[in-house]
Amino acid sequence: MTNCLAAFGLSGGEVILVVAAILIRFGARKIPDFAKGLGQGIREFRKASREVQDEIERAGEEIHSPPPAPPPPVQYPAAEVKTPPSNAAPTEGEPPPAAPPAA
Repeated sequence: MTNCLAAFGLSGGEVILVVAAILIRFGARKIPDFAKGLGQGIREFRKASREVQDEIERAGEEIHSPPPAPPPPVQYPAAEVKTPPSNAAPTEGEPPPAAPPAA
């Protein structure tokens, strides 16, 4: 922190003077609220940047990954066809059974 303040040309006494001015200007009760709001803002910024970075990584993985395999074909059971015996009597509305071909 000292190096950061040195970049602004502030010495230890000047930093204490600035902190005292802030305390006088905002009061001791407002500073924790200000710090809390600042912390929440930083936390939200980090969360948003992490979400953007994750989205970019997911998009890159989708580009480089092979397409998913198609689903297997659906197999339906074969339907059983019931044929009436050749000597059965025709029912009402059905044509009579055809005669076997002559040899």
